[in-house]
Amino acid sequence: MALLRWGLLCLLLPLAARAQKLPTRDEELFQMQIRDKAFFHDSSVLPDGAEVGSHLFRDTPKRFFFVVEEDNTPLSVTVTPCDAPLEWKLSLQELPEETSAEGSGDPEPLEQQKQQVTHEGGTELFSYKGNDVEYFLSSSSPAGLYQLELLSTEKDTHFKVYATTTPESDQPYPELPYDPRVDVTALGRTTVTLAWKPSPAASLLKLPIQYCVLVNKEHNFKSLCAVEAKLSADDAFMTAPRPGLDFSPFDFAHFGFPSDPLGKERSYLARPSPKLGRQVYSRPKADIQKICIGNKNIFTISDLKPDTQYYFDVFVVNNSSNTSTAYVGTFARTKREAKQKTIELKDGKITDVFVKRKGAKFLRFAPVSSHQKVAISVHSCLDTVQLQVRRDGKLLLSHSVEGVRHFQLRGKPKAKYVIRLKGNRRGASMLKILATSKPSKQAFPSLPEDTRIKAFDKLRTCSSATIAWLGTQERNKFCIYKKELNEPYNEEQKRREQNQCLGPATRKKSEKVLCKYFHSQNLQKAVTTETIRGLQPATAYLLDVYVIGHGGHSVKYQSKVVKTRKTC
Repeated sequence: MALLRWGLLCLLLPLAARAQKLPTRDEELFQMQIRDKAFFHDSSVLPDGAEVGSHLFRDTPKRFFFVVEEDNTPLSVTVTPCDAPLEWKLSLQELPEETSAEGSGDPEPLEQQKQQVTHEGGTELFSYKGNDVEYFLSSSSPAGLYQLELLSTEKDTHFKVYATTTPESDQPYPELPYDPRVDVTALGRTTVTLAWKPSPAASLLKLPIQYCVLVNKEHNFKSLCAVEAKLSADDAFMTAPRPGLDFSPFDFAHFGFPSDPLGKERSYLARPSPKLGRQVYSRPKADIQKICIGNKNIFTISDLKPDTQYYFDVFVVNNSSNTSTAYVGTFARTKREAKQKTIELKDGKITDVFVKRKGAKFLRFAPVSSHQKVAISVHSCLDTVQLQVRRDGKLLLSHSVEGVRHFQLRGKPKAKYVIRLKGNRRGASMLKILATSKPSKQAFPSLPEDTRIKAFDKLRTCSSATIAWLGTQERNKFCIYKKELNEPYNEEQKRREQNQCLGPATRKKSEKVLCKYFHSQNLQKAVTTETIRGLQPATAYLLDVYVIGHGGHSVKYQSKVVKTRKTC
């Protein structure tokens, strides 16, 4: 059943004889109005099966309504924050009884009807606070009036909403492959080549999709909506006009939103994605470049600056619905010029380092004042690297580093330390390194020598699996994540390819199992177990354990694949 029905208009609008019926998802007029970007501007009614965008003023809540006419109706609501975190909740409202003004049969005024609906608390079904793409899904929802309320406490922002009563058949957002990471396959001084696995939306569902690549120097983006909001903000606020003097607070043309020839405000809906083919949108001042490349899943980005760190994101876009899904982004530093420079390490600050295959990087650490100790922490994200540390030319240590290692050296007044990182023969290396003259709590968590996850075959059932892993004497937070696998998975091969520096923030919220704190002063007993329940029979799952340090930096244990029993 469609969400929009004439009964909802009777609820929110006066029963005037000239009122126009709101089109449903199956009507051609609705699609025309969506393309024209005018219909859902500032509307409090959600359509069924179409993504709509809107604007939020800071500290000013916005409410949307829709009606589910029959009990046991499937329902899915997805909210995509753009450039700021959102607080949103979905609630089931009581339908107000129809009354007339003094028994005259006249409808209640519009404002009175809206107050009657919005002031009733209703039953809260779901709430969320953050900047992730989050959704509510129910396979059987009761009939009634539903209210979606959104709030931004940080700043004025944009968001997108998708609601549907047919979530299984809609496929609104393109599906990601089982391995959604973006890999750096080649690196030059001014070029970077990216590759990613194709979306099942093209190969299995035969949907018209294209890939868009984003390059910037600041950070990775979680949604294409966030990218568009950033680009729009750079345009709109380049010459910040004065509210009340240069424009009306409701004149959105000053913020980059178009107006029609009659001066009427237009919708906040994003422009439809361009057709297949390469199209480039360059933002020199913001250092953001968005490139749509059709359905290719390998692309070389050129005209980059040497020795510069860039963040790369890939989005798969459904050209029919203009909806998109983000791959797990990555970062890389382009090659230096022929004359290699030494990277200066700041005391107590984590630095990202990229080392090419069989290449080397030099880092310099010069504490400002006299010091008694120097602590160096290294997290090798991809593969083993060779580490050498010299103080005033004298070799202090030489180690092979895989995963996380901590080193502590004696200090010396006015000493200068040179750190040499050498890559291996198999491929490029990505690291995070921290040097400090004031070691206290470690920014990187301590790890045991053995970071494997053990699965107990005798405790494996049709719906659960029991795992164990080693801890340390330091109290740390451990988080478990699971992901269903649809294809064969070579655990050792994928473990070596995986970027270990990508933490829980890159995982879907639905994949999280639990978090717990654990430690033991006796290393012989520093082992903990957990039983993961609610699994499907005869199904393979990828299980991951993350340990999170005091500084918030996380490290992943070696992934484990477990398959539940077929019969019990």
